[in-house]
Amino acid sequence: MRLPLILEWGVYYLSIKFMGLFKKNPFGHILFLKLFLIRVLGALTHRRFKGFNQLEITGSDILKDLPETNVLFVSNHQTYFADVVAMFHVFNASLSGRANNIKNIGYLWRPKLNIYFVAARETMQSGLLPKILAYAGSVSIDRTWRSEGKDVNRQVKMSDVSSITKALNDGWLITFPQGTTKPWKPIRRGTAHIIKKNKPIVIPIVIDGFRRSFDRKGLRIKKKGILQSIEIKAPLEIDYEKDTVDEIVEKLEYAIEQHPSFLKVIPLDEINQAEELNKDREWRY
Repeated sequence: MRLPLILEWGVYYLSIKFMGLFKKNPFGHILFLKLFLIRVLGALTHRRFKGFNQLEITGSDILKDLPETNVLFVSNHQTYFADVVAMFHVFNASLSGRANNIKNIGYLWRPKLNIYFVAARETMQSGLLPKILAYAGSVSIDRTWRSEGKDVNRQVKMSDVSSITKALNDGWLITFPQGTTKPWKPIRRGTAHIIKKNKPIVIPIVIDGFRRSFDRKGLRIKKKGILQSIEIKAPLEIDYEKDTVDEIVEKLEYAIEQHPSFLKVIPLDEINQAEELNKDREWRY
């Protein structure tokens, strides 16, 4: 006996939804599991930016007009994990219609699953929690200049370059081109090469307050009541063919406000205070 048409369509729809639960992204991660992790981690971390501390957001209205893929976000860096977790909150809140705020975590119900971030492989393999965060969106690479706390000089792995291209082809990618949480360090030229090769839309982000709020890893709340900020800027104007690597590097330095010229307009006592804080974080964490 044949099922009524409406039941047939119902069974078909449920089978499609069930199969979709086990769909994988280009890195082999099961999307349903990634969705679950983002919801849980998002719920656990929301009060870090909207409770214990306050997150001031500007410019997030441009996110909803960006294409689905090949968007590169470049930002200064202050903690290993808190920076990128905050960006996941801001991006998904904005895409759900929340302009410059992360009120009501309902935006975590249907998050954008093709957001990735570049991170050092050794950092993402340093414990259970980093490994969980890695599954949520890390593009883990081997740093060519630093390993296990020591300076090194090694060749770029082509598999790492391919992974970055794969992430851009599938969605949005966040990178911290200085490769360190210490301020005023030079931009790594590899970021400029990635931009010339993949020709993404480049969105600069400037963050502040995370260094004072969290420990170096961004896992432990160090101080409450800190005003954190995320400023999302307009896309950089880049001529992918004519701009040299050095010119792109300089544009990035200015865009994320890490060019040496910014040191001239920052009070000396504020610079010294930041340096002391960095030393304290390095010693304690």
